[in-house]
Amino acid sequence: MPAPFRVAAFAGSLRRASYNRALLRAVLELAPPRLAIEVHDLLDVPVFNEDVEAAGDPPAVARLKAAIGAADGLLIATPEYNHGPSGVTKNAVDWLSRPPRGSVLKGRPAAILGASQGSTGTARAQSALRQSFVFTDTPAMLQPEFLLARAREKFDAEGRLTDATSRQYLGRFLESFADWIGRFRAAS
Repeated sequence: MPAPFRVAAFAGSLRRASYNRALLRAVLELAPPRLAIEVHDLLDVPVFNEDVEAAGDPPAVARLKAAIGAADGLLIATPEYNHGPSGVTKNAVDWLSRPPRGSVLKGRPAAILGASQGSTGTARAQSALRQSFVFTDTPAMLQPEFLLARAREKFDAEGRLTDATSRQYLGRFLESFADWIGRFRAAS
């Protein structure tokens, strides 16, 4: 059996009880053997500032870039705030997009998923995030989407995804992501 695809993942929320952090725990639990997923924390990633960048990437940014640069794919769990991705998510993408011509995002197969309390899940946030990937030349999987709506009803008090339908669909989403990465690895 071939080695699994290495995937770097992060949640665009810093809140300990974040539904998107919980969603990544479910991803780790449900990932097919073809995916080896490592979750990275954005807690120490500073707000993007070109003056800071000019002095060199801060350690948390350098670690995140190295992890994504070594991975076969990128998985982002983003919340939706005010019809868009969280500032934390966008800030990470801004750091990762640098330098513009040598970004670790260039050509890196990605998938976006998310959980929110709203009835549309994170549809608008995911759509807006895909716009950033045009600049970085990051091929983001379009289908299937994973938009977990009414998250409070789908996780238990410990943050475990308990909704059977959502768990089943998340498993299929991850299988599709493995296929997506495979398409790009086969072409290289």
